Amino acid sequence: MKGSSDERRMPPAEERESMKQVILLTGLVLAVLVVAAACDRSRPGAEAEKDGRPAGAETALLAPVGVAGWMGNDEGVEDYQQGRWEAAEGLFRKALKADPRLAEAHFNLGLTLDKLGRHEEAAASFRMAAELAPKNPKITDSPILKEHTKM
Repeated sequence: MKGSSDERRMPPAEERESMKQVILLTGLVLAVLVVAAACDRSRPGAEAEKDGRPAGAETALLAPVGVAGWMGNDEGVEDYQQGRWEAAEGLFRKALKADPRLAEAHFNLGLTLDKLGRHEEAAASFRMAAELAPKNPKITDSPILKEHTKM
């Protein structure tokens, strides 16, 4: 039946070929982007550089969820990663007030104090972190902790 709404107009061959090319090109671009993203993530230091930190820079540690002080610590980590050292220091101290045995907060406070040039205080925080978490390699194997504590 002519003019019925069920009839579909087939695009001319040139239009179909052009649409195929657009679809193939779009697929190719997406594939390249996926491969590039995967390669960047697997490169050593890529995660640190994404946050604006140089490769090999020490990373502040998140606290176990649910322990006293974890929220203050984790908020401090965010400030630390953004380079807001004074704000991070205050939040790590708040976390330690809630839980003086929170090794991650001691470690993070040490990192922050180091950034602020307060190396003696940083060393004390690092020593406390190592004492509280002697089996945590993220703390005990840290080059900056070892540098400050001579461990």
